[in-house]
Amino acid sequence: MELFDIRILDIVDIVLVAFLLFYLYRLVKGTVAINIFIGIVMVYATWKLTEFLEMQLLSRILGGFLGVGMFALIVVFQQEIRKFLLMLGTTNFSGRRKLLKRFQLRPTAAFNTDIHAILKACQKMGQSRTGAIIVLQRNNSLDFVKSSGDVMSLEVNQPILESIFYKNSPLHDGALIIEDNTITATRVILPVASESNLPARFGLRHRAAVGITEKTDAVCLVVSEETGQLSYLKEGDFVLFKDIEELEKLLSKDLSQ
Repeated sequence: MELFDIRILDIVDIVLVAFLLFYLYRLVKGTVAINIFIGIVMVYATWKLTEFLEMQLLSRILGGFLGVGMFALIVVFQQEIRKFLLMLGTTNFSGRRKLLKRFQLRPTAAFNTDIHAILKACQKMGQSRTGAIIVLQRNNSLDFVKSSGDVMSLEVNQPILESIFYKNSPLHDGALIIEDNTITATRVILPVASESNLPARFGLRHRAAVGITEKTDAVCLVVSEETGQLSYLKEGDFVLFKDIEELEKLLSKDLSQ
């Protein structure tokens, strides 16, 4: 079926390319990689222009550069490529999850998780300068990190969270993982971000939070032991919020997706 010499498949092709470019832009936006991305686009546009103008020598040089450069780009953009593939997989799972929710085939984590109790505990720990790192699972499984800690099955509430991260508690060292409204693991060792531009004031807890949120779609809450400040991390980045009420809304929204 054709319409003004444009096939339906051509329209689908354009939409898919736009979709791909949108996701690539989201990945590199606000990072150093955006400059590399712009440079690649400029080289590619120049190559196509030289082909159109039939500038054979320059066209072959640019074509060869782009061909060999693809292998170098895989190395340069390995973190972004991994996040891109994770984003695609997460989007797919999110769609399935919403469909299952509509037919009520699985519980809704956002409504089950006691976000208010978690944030109250974080506030209390911040006041006493008690360090803590809490990972909230979304769609991706966290079994690969849970095996490094102690398996638990405790319902989430404020006193339990505070007692786990109490400085003299045997469970305070490491991360805590929450699935729905259940604490499923404590003393978990998280992967630390290998390449991070975090300022020196952020310690291993924040780097671990960056690492786990880069590798999975989980979200993470970190209480600084030095300042008592509460941080929220998602997709390897810090999410800014004005107050605890706004953070509660952000968490509710993210856990429902």
